[in-house]
Amino acid sequence: MHPNDISTQPEAIRSLLQQARTIAVVGISAKPDRPSHEVAHYLQRAGYTIIPVNPAYEEVLGQKCYPSLHEVPGKIDLVDVFRKPAEVMAVVDEAIAVGAGSVWLQLGVIAPDAADKAAAAGLKVVSDRCTKIEHRRLVG
Repeated sequence: MHPNDISTQPEAIRSLLQQARTIAVVGISAKPDRPSHEVAHYLQRAGYTIIPVNPAYEEVLGQKCYPSLHEVPGKIDLVDVFRKPAEVMAVVDEAIAVGAGSVWLQLGVIAPDAADKAAAAGLKVVSDRCTKIEHRRLVG
């Protein structure tokens, strides 16, 4: 288990969320039954500003979907990552470049090098393996 893995510590995720208002969801799906869409929907209902990021879609959750973090206007507090492990480093590089405050690696993404790079750049880093039910309890 990576030292930043908080899959058994939901209070740490809650703490991270208390510090965020604007959350970019990278890898979000337009399909309502996909975990990325469900988590974004829960966060949106809880009052967070959600920024969908996925080059495959023009719109998700009734909002413009950006192709990358570089295209997002304004400040991003938290980057919520739903990507394959091989794609996470590129997302972390973007998060660092745009000055995001935190990175949340979803679904047990095993990317310790990316997590270490984000932490070394000063970003708060968490990862989790929460189920849909746990996410519902966690964020709304």
